[in-house]
Amino acid sequence: MNRKTLVLPAVVGLLAPVLAACGGSASGGDSGDAIVVGTTDQFTASKEAPAPFDPAYAYDVGTWNVLRQTVQTLMVQPRGEGDPQPEAAEKCGFTDSGNERYSCTLREGLEFSNGDAITAKDVKFSIDRAMSIEAESGVFALLSTVDTVETRGDREVIFHLNSADATFPFKLSTPVAGIVNPADYEKNALRDGFSVSGSGPYTLQTEVRDDVVVKATFTKNSHYKGQLKVKNDKVELRSFADADAMGESLEKGDIDLMTRSMSPDQITKLDNAADGNINLNEMPGLEIRYLAFNTNSASVKSTAVRQAMAQIINRGELVSKVYGSQAEPLYSMVPATITGHTNTFFNKYGDPSVSRAQGLLAKAGITTPVKVTLHYTTDHYGSVTEKEFEVLKDQLNKSNLFDVTIQGATWDKFVPAERAGKYDVWGMGWFPDFPDADNYLAPFLDKDNFLKSPYSNPEIIKNLIPDSRREEDRTASKSITTIQDIVANDVPLIPLWQGKQYIAARDDITGSEWALNSSSTLQLWELGRGVSE
Repeated sequence: MNRKTLVLPAVVGLLAPVLAACGGSASGGDSGDAIVVGTTDQFTASKEAPAPFDPAYAYDVGTWNVLRQTVQTLMVQPRGEGDPQPEAAEKCGFTDSGNERYSCTLREGLEFSNGDAITAKDVKFSIDRAMSIEAESGVFALLSTVDTVETRGDREVIFHLNSADATFPFKLSTPVAGIVNPADYEKNALRDGFSVSGSGPYTLQTEVRDDVVVKATFTKNSHYKGQLKVKNDKVELRSFADADAMGESLEKGDIDLMTRSMSPDQITKLDNAADGNINLNEMPGLEIRYLAFNTNSASVKSTAVRQAMAQIINRGELVSKVYGSQAEPLYSMVPATITGHTNTFFNKYGDPSVSRAQGLLAKAGITTPVKVTLHYTTDHYGSVTEKEFEVLKDQLNKSNLFDVTIQGATWDKFVPAERAGKYDVWGMGWFPDFPDADNYLAPFLDKDNFLKSPYSNPEIIKNLIPDSRREEDRTASKSITTIQDIVANDVPLIPLWQGKQYIAARDDITGSEWALNSSSTLQLWELGRGVSE
């Protein structure tokens, strides 16, 4: 039968899924005992991005989901959310009252997947390497509060921070802090291609055609020592060109489970199905979608132009027409379910209003209509992204204040163009590195922001972000609120919506309700085949 597993936490950190499973026949096509997972994520090696699986470079949800299976970190976000827990480490913690000295002791007997012993020097090598390479992706900025890394003996690693950072344990759970084998990674250069040498729960083999991964095989790592309980011996991750092709393969039994990105129509169909052998799991998601601005570009350099766009965009209509009940309007870069969220864009702009937008432009002496091109990726965030941008275009053009065109590009072309400053306005999604308000603000607004945005606010960079990281009580951060207020006024970004997340699995697959956490981390080790207990 078809079931919908609905997970509704009161707040982030208190997730309690209702387990649901029922027996069924084996599936997965000709893959033997491997559990086969479908995705529309594309993994491409190109001249602009030759090292997609290097932890010092990777910085999107798809590549991170590969690395989380294969590269071990000192800390890990727990199964049911909450504070990070030791993973490669036996214990970790701040050793001073100012949150500027963080010490970890490694588990005994840690080994890379080839049997090489892991010592504290390997951890230092990996962290120092990511910081020194300063990859174009900007992922190194997650380690910006690290001053130096010290080792004591084979098992103790001490991080000396340049400023207090209460979020640092979360950062040590991200792939950029993953431990890599120095025998396979150069200190000052990225590792091209799709090979990974780590100590995570799985090893990786890839099938590649024309520099694109078509299948990734994760095999249980016999040398793994950590807290994760691996419930299968092998998982295959297959990439599909679109959600329809992925869904057809699930229906035929060629794959066992599919995750991002499913189309709204697929989700609705599965949700409404009265019977069948595919189960739908709905889980809380922390994904957001937003518009970003090159604030140096002539068309949107005026704050008034960006404010007018924020005043016109109707999030409720956008969500209703494109995503239905699968998303919610968002009025801050910080999702509504994250501690510290405030509805700053609604507080400033209220309901959509063409007349107020016209007043903003007139006061600034802006000639209308303002010509703007909105750019989007055609293959990274799901099949309805084009429809989403058609709705945005119509809303802005109907105001007669803007003359908007839209232009799509595949992800491998989109990202280099955006980073090179070729777009005035572009649409992006964000899957958090960790569930804290800091991670919805600092990556976009701090020095070395990953968008390569020219927008820079000294108050945010020099005072507010550092101040917020000193606050261990994340519920009482005035700095986080102030940053959101500044973003709503300056509009370097416009938040659009916050989404839910879904997994569809054949009914003999167990653990699918745990296979994604709220940060969209794929947890393949949770999957099994048969009847759950």
